[in-house]
Amino acid sequence: MQTLCALRSGHLAGISELALSEDLTDFPMEILSLADSLEVLDLSNNRLTSLPDEIKQLTKLRILFASNNPFETLPESLGKCPNLEIVGFKANKIKHVPEASLPQKLRWLILTDNKITRLPQSLGERCLLQKLMLAGNQLAELPSNLSQLTSLELVRISANKLTQCPEQLLGLPKLAWIAFSGNPFSQVQHHTYSVPQVAFSSIDVKNVLGQGASGVISKATWREPQLELIQDIAVKVFKGELTSDGYPEDEMQACLKAGAHPNLVQPVAQVT
Repeated sequence: MQTLCALRSGHLAGISELALSEDLTDFPMEILSLADSLEVLDLSNNRLTSLPDEIKQLTKLRILFASNNPFETLPESLGKCPNLEIVGFKANKIKHVPEASLPQKLRWLILTDNKITRLPQSLGERCLLQKLMLAGNQLAELPSNLSQLTSLELVRISANKLTQCPEQLLGLPKLAWIAFSGNPFSQVQHHTYSVPQVAFSSIDVKNVLGQGASGVISKATWREPQLELIQDIAVKVFKGELTSDGYPEDEMQACLKAGAHPNLVQPVAQVT
């Protein structure tokens, strides 16, 4: 992580990547001095609410992250950045996404965990878009012209207020991943309890094996031998109440309902 002091002193001249997290309330205009080199800008974990129109001077900027800030509107100045491809404003307070806020070369749009109720029609005009991450918002519908996004490969729309399956996505030729749990149209009333429920205190969690968007998987053993269960186990602990693919409860139910298959990890217990 670089510092604002180093930027102002000129020690960061010519860098291609910059990350600043110093409780900023205003965009440091000194960043514009990097216009000839800056490609990746990370302003996450600050207190920013706007970006200046001058950001368009960063003509080489390809990636901009601004997660965990109190933005309420996606800045329209982003749409003026000529080479911006990846926009990430996760866990802000965004309610409004203006028509002009989306860059022409947009490939990834990450707006997970905000308060968005409506998306602009201009989204369906960004023909280079490959990844669209919108989980944890308040969307009741998606723009009908998303059917034009023939490059779209991944969509995450879980934990919204969609009452109908967005059929405009189903005919897209490259779409390989769509997550939609936690919406009214996908909810089911019954729950599956196909494995025993066990207390977390009965598990001895050891080293981390890996992690993904929703949780951390660790090696574990039982504190007391469980005659009916496998002794060496892996335990998944969810990172929070909301993940990129929706609510933990929905993921657990999907795993339990999938049943046994040679290519799936076999659930042995549900931790309470």
